[in-house]
Amino acid sequence: RFSLLLLNLEEYYFEQHTANHIINKGCRDERKFRGSLKICSKSIIFEPDDNIQPIIKIPLRDCISIKAPEDNEANNPFTRDASGGISVVCNQVFLIKERNIIAPYKTVRGRTEHLFQLDVAGKLGDVVQTLHQLYRASCLDKMGDQAAMITAILQSRLARTSFDKNRFQSISETLHMECKAEMVTPLVTNPGHVCVTDANLYFQPLNGYPKPVVQITLQNVRRIYKRRHGLMPLGLEVFCTENDLCSDIYLKFYNYQDRDELYFLIATYIENHITEHTAESYMLQWQRGHISNYQYLLHLNNLADRSCNDLSQYPVFPWIIADYSSSVLDLTKPETFRDLSKPIGALNKERLDRLLTRYQEMPEPKFMYGSHYSSPGYVLFYLVRVAPEYMLCLQNGKFDHADRMFNSLAETWKNCLDGATDFKELIPEFYESDSSFLINSLKLDLGKRQGGKMVEDVELPPWASDPDDFLQKSQEALESQYVSEHLHEWIDIIFGYKQKGSEAVAAHNVFHPLTYEGGVDLNSIMDPNEKVALLTQILEFGQTPKQLFTIPHPRRIIPKLKSLSRTSSHSVSITESPVSPNEESFEDLTEESITLAWNNIAKLKLDEQYKIHKEAITGIAVTCNGSSVFTTSQDSTLKMFSKESKTIQRSVSFSNMALSSCLILPGDTTVISSSWDNHIYFYSIAFGRQQDILMGHDDAVSKICWHDGRLYSASWDSTVKVWHCVPGETLSNKKHHFELLAELEHDVSVNTIDLNSANTILASGTKEGTISIWDITTATALHQLPYCFGNVSKHALWWLFLLFAFFFCADSRHLLSAGEDCCFKVIDVQTGMLISSVTTDEPQRCFKWDGNTILSGSQSGELLIWDLLGGKVIERIKGHTGAVMSMWMNEQCNSVITGGEDKQIMFWKLQY
Repeated sequence: RFSLLLLNLEEYYFEQHTANHIINKGCRDERKFRGSLKICSKSIIFEPDDNIQPIIKIPLRDCISIKAPEDNEANNPFTRDASGGISVVCNQVFLIKERNIIAPYKTVRGRTEHLFQLDVAGKLGDVVQTLHQLYRASCLDKMGDQAAMITAILQSRLARTSFDKNRFQSISETLHMECKAEMVTPLVTNPGHVCVTDANLYFQPLNGYPKPVVQITLQNVRRIYKRRHGLMPLGLEVFCTENDLCSDIYLKFYNYQDRDELYFLIATYIENHITEHTAESYMLQWQRGHISNYQYLLHLNNLADRSCNDLSQYPVFPWIIADYSSSVLDLTKPETFRDLSKPIGALNKERLDRLLTRYQEMPEPKFMYGSHYSSPGYVLFYLVRVAPEYMLCLQNGKFDHADRMFNSLAETWKNCLDGATDFKELIPEFYESDSSFLINSLKLDLGKRQGGKMVEDVELPPWASDPDDFLQKSQEALESQYVSEHLHEWIDIIFGYKQKGSEAVAAHNVFHPLTYEGGVDLNSIMDPNEKVALLTQILEFGQTPKQLFTIPHPRRIIPKLKSLSRTSSHSVSITESPVSPNEESFEDLTEESITLAWNNIAKLKLDEQYKIHKEAITGIAVTCNGSSVFTTSQDSTLKMFSKESKTIQRSVSFSNMALSSCLILPGDTTVISSSWDNHIYFYSIAFGRQQDILMGHDDAVSKICWHDGRLYSASWDSTVKVWHCVPGETLSNKKHHFELLAELEHDVSVNTIDLNSANTILASGTKEGTISIWDITTATALHQLPYCFGNVSKHALWWLFLLFAFFFCADSRHLLSAGEDCCFKVIDVQTGMLISSVTTDEPQRCFKWDGNTILSGSQSGELLIWDLLGGKVIERIKGHTGAVMSMWMNEQCNSVITGGEDKQIMFWKLQY
């Protein structure tokens, strides 16, 4: 029956002794109860073996005397026994779990004496001495002084003990580290020793509770997170599962060096087995539908320091449904849903106006809401029916008033909309499958409401037939199209760029400064009493999650579904107009065949190979019927290779400078080649001669694209130019007419460009690794991003490097790039946010991708197939003897041609 929840907040359980509790010693009605005497930092607890009898809790601050009677005392009640005894005289006692029923604690006031007879008399002196120390600490006036003295006692105990190496699973284990720490569970912590070997992580509680040793096999570890605990970077949480809400162990260390060393040891062990996921990598999986809305929110909570073991930082989930009165829940109506673009406090305009008036009149530091959307009290408000002992622990042995309990979904939602101080969001349990938190299955006496009705099960909305049905419909709502279209707005508020600063003010999302990470530096507060008071206030009030995103969060990709959304609070729109009718669009191809091809891309086999150039091949273009392959090379030639005759049919040299890329215009009549001599050459296939020259740049032309009568050219002269081309007439020798429509200026040489399928967005990459995303309808830059994203240490250098290639995915939502830095990086086009990064062993020079899987050509000549979401290589295929310089893939994605530094072209086919 005993648990650490019987302790006060911030209290420690030190030791236990088998003992008898003797009542009315020496009298006719003397009674003796056998049980366990627990010595805690702020109380003495006796747990009788007989479940009928209540657990007795004596607060040390309420004790009058604690002593071991002397043998020569005339009225010594222990003279008949040799066993040691302790007399505790107090003026207040709490009786808990009488008849093993969970209920509010009974308080017995008035002077009483309790006699405890230890089984081992030799420990009597040590126990009494410990109790005297703890009693003196409890009598100190200031909380800070009490905490300091108790901490000193605890550290002394820890210093006198060490991890018992006999607890190792194997005698061959090698010890890597041992240190002091505390195991964290909701509302309580348990001190002890942590030990890491080459095979296991161990925690041995100082008190041996709840078991002598907690052991975790390192091979089973799947995730590990550094945590903020008590506003300090001292926590570490370990998960042996990928998607579970609760961890296997949460540890709090006494200094961050120990925490970081242990993190390093475990992370080093698992780094070869487990892919480390960032918020951005989960975002990519979520955007592409590989994880659900629920899973994504769970991962974001984990990354933002939210943990089920820390009620002040419990995972936060949104209210989704706004209709709790209809008999049928209609998930096709926007009115069914809560506006996810606003915090709870801003949903009711009248209440918000009152709050804003107060906010404007408030001195600095200003805040709009006097309570938070997540706190220990709110979590237990929802969970009291399954976690009553936690509520009793938090509220000093009492349940909340019956009318303030979680009685009804409709009432709770209405109070969140209208209440002056109620702005709470939900918890993950509302979107899981265990409905027990809605049912009073423990038959708890939670009180009687004003109307005389007892608090029993939670009253459900009319559209839910029972608690399981309510959760099922809540899950459906969370995964609905409306929520998928708008969840990014709520993420912006809770985890994103609207969490802090001017954006938070504009979004009416400002809470007390102490709730934010970095809002207070506890190390700078010298007064221990002030520090304890501040920490208590923050932990009970609740904490804002760690900020994960500082720019708008991208939307989820919802293909081929009609939107039913309200107007968003922010919208960076990227037009996705149909592809020009004179080109085959991605939509014209059978989606099934493309999916099948990419699912089997690892079965790509070499069909033929030919050495057709004298230098590296730089570009490949293929006619619509696939019969002719055009290639450009650093040997300055454009060659036409016949698939049918397997011979070179044309070889053209426009100048003595290298050619950098080529493409075939619609209709298969003209090939365009870009050259290092600053020119772009038009070659007539039908007449076998140079048709025109565009002298449009002041330095080498590095890449060209064509779309709907427009030519896009990138150059080392630091520009990308957009040309309107009016085709010439070969028979009359009439030249092409070129009109410069736009010039996109860069700071340095541009190496590569790509167009989205809608011909509205262009991406350019420079030799320094900068990526620019342009709206070509207005010739303006939407985003300009240095290729070195993320945090770097103050000693790190931001090296410049060459971007080799990048391409939009088919839906134009993401851009994938590869460069000299040996990384694939996925960028969200809408926001410019880096959302995934995969490190490669060597530079990847060219690639194709479908949004999930990458086929790349490496520096060493191999073809590699990557699982982008998993961040790993699926297959390696031997190919060229030098770098793979260029790659072409047909629209069915089942045929590939590569060109290499080894002067060869290779033809690849899928073999299902």
